[in-house]
Amino acid sequence: MKKKRVGGNFLLRDLCVIALSIFVAVVLVKTEILIEILTATQERELLGSFIAGMFFTSVFTTAPAIVALGEIANANSIFLTAIFGGMGAVFGDLIIFRFIRDRFSKHLMELAGHWRAGRKVSAFLHLRFIRWFTFVIAGLIIASPLPDELGISLLGFSKVRMYWFIPLSFMFNGLGILLIGSIAKAL
Repeated sequence: MKKKRVGGNFLLRDLCVIALSIFVAVVLVKTEILIEILTATQERELLGSFIAGMFFTSVFTTAPAIVALGEIANANSIFLTAIFGGMGAVFGDLIIFRFIRDRFSKHLMELAGHWRAGRKVSAFLHLRFIRWFTFVIAGLIIASPLPDELGISLLGFSKVRMYWFIPLSFMFNGLGILLIGSIAKAL
């Protein structure tokens, strides 16, 4: 009996999803719809923080989200902004994490398994010390204005479970937003 190949052109499908998301993000930024959404919710501190936190996670929407979070924190409580912005960032990160951990990193590891160097890198990433090291590095990337996709990719490759990912994402995104709010208050 012949085996069916599951996920035939998985890499092409993943690349198309990434290209589509980049296109949508560029359209949101270029048409200034994103800026209108973020400025419309600024007067509602908690909702505005949550929505800006969601946009804080993506490389394409980080800059307007930082500005919105800074303005919200400047006009209101830095800690509430960090808490609700962190919750929004967790929501945004979960969407990215679900895609990257469940599909993209699995597909890349599958593809790397066909190459000799790829198998060595895969074995290296599964060492206990390296897994903890990537955990810390990924957290620092998530806290910074750098794209969360990079940190989440590291977590996906090290096979971090959801019950570790959620508090890590909340803690590091909240700290990053707290830092943004502190800088905004100081200026």
